[in-house]
Amino acid sequence: MKITALFLATAITFGSSSVFAAGNHDHSPKHGGIIAEGKSFDVEFVGKPDSLALHVSDHGKPMLVKGATAKITMLNGTTKTEAELKPTDDGRKLEAKGAFTVTKGTKLISVITLAGKSPTTLRFEVK
Repeated sequence: MKITALFLATAITFGSSSVFAAGNHDHSPKHGGIIAEGKSFDVEFVGKPDSLALHVSDHGKPMLVKGATAKITMLNGTTKTEAELKPTDDGRKLEAKGAFTVTKGTKLISVITLAGKSPTTLRFEVK
C-alpha cells in the first residue's frame, strides 16, 4: 500500500510540473498579426496589402531568421496565391513584397526552414 501511495505521489508531482512548464510563455501577437505554434518556435503572420511577414519567436523572445527561407500559400475561396519570403536586412522577420489580398476567411499554409533545421509547416486563418 505504501509503495502504491509513493508511486502515485511521484507520478502526480512529476506529471504536473511538466504540464505547467509547457505553456508558460507569451502567445500574444506582438505585431498585430495571428500566432501559430510550432514544435520549437512560434510564428506571427502579418498580412498587409503590399507585404506579408512572418515574425519567429522562441518562448516569446524574437529569433533572428538570417539564412531562413519560407513559402506561404494563401487560399481565398477558390483563389490560390503563393509567395516566397526572405529575411529582411536586419534578420528580424521573413518578408515578401507585392500585392496581396488578406481578408476574413483567408487560410494560409506556411513552410519555414530555419538555417540548419528541417522545414516546419504552420497553418493560419484570418478571422
